[in-house]
Amino acid sequence: MTDALEIRFLLVIRESKSLLEASRKLGLTPSAVSQRLQQMEKKLDVRLVDRSARQLRFTDEGELLCVRGAELLEQFDTLLEDLHERRRGFVGKLKINAPFGFGRAYVAPSVAAFKQLHPEVEIALTLSDQPMLEAADRFDVVIHIGQLGASNLVCRTLAPNRRFVCASPAFLASHGPVESPEHLTQLPCIALRENNEDVTLWHFTRGRNTQSVRIQPSLSSNDGHVIRQWGCEGLGVILRSEWDVADVLKDGSLVRLLPGWKLPDADVVALTHQREGLPERTRNFMRFLQESFRPSPPWR
Repeated sequence: MTDALEIRFLLVIRESKSLLEASRKLGLTPSAVSQRLQQMEKKLDVRLVDRSARQLRFTDEGELLCVRGAELLEQFDTLLEDLHERRRGFVGKLKINAPFGFGRAYVAPSVAAFKQLHPEVEIALTLSDQPMLEAADRFDVVIHIGQLGASNLVCRTLAPNRRFVCASPAFLASHGPVESPEHLTQLPCIALRENNEDVTLWHFTRGRNTQSVRIQPSLSSNDGHVIRQWGCEGLGVILRSEWDVADVLKDGSLVRLLPGWKLPDADVVALTHQREGLPERTRNFMRFLQESFRPSPPWR
């Protein structure tokens, strides 16, 4: 068995009139060329070149190796060109995973716009209510919101995103103002089950002061849209991402509670398997997403 480099070496000899000419083309000494040729013949257990005459004459076996080897090299070179072209160009399949709510609101429209710009890219968007970090090898890009545990995935920030505690005006009229994080333990709260997190433990900071409160949810769901709707209907206090409640905070359907206290940020990030060597379609899509959230995300 021989490799591509040895076939290329043999083809240079075949295109030369002598070992001396071949050595000049290869940048080797004639003895080195002769020795390497002998090693090939020994490995293949067949004589490739008859060196007894003044001019080089390939044996039938040597000629066969050159002809068939040249065909294989051409196919291999074409394959490499195709791979490089795919990396440079916008072709191939792009598999994306995103959370349901954010995926519907922001990723799906971006996918549609990207597809119009690059119709030759085949895009598969999967929305889920569970993080797909464990099965991330099935996707080219995983959109994730919130804290990221230990992972070998490469993380790129797409957009800033805060978390707010909110309630409806009707709820506040009935239960009174919320004075402190501890007050939440005495109020009906609504929990969103997501990302395999401890969703009943809410963490607050104000300056150097840190407080964590354990809520007792009167309602819970795995759908953020449902949580938001229940909050707007006055059924309890909710903790939601800024991107999801910015519009209802603006129109007054919800009121932000405890504005002097800060909850952990939940930035929107894109996760990939590697930093270098990504296909151009993947890198360009992530840049496209980042640009859609600049200079500030639409929820700001």
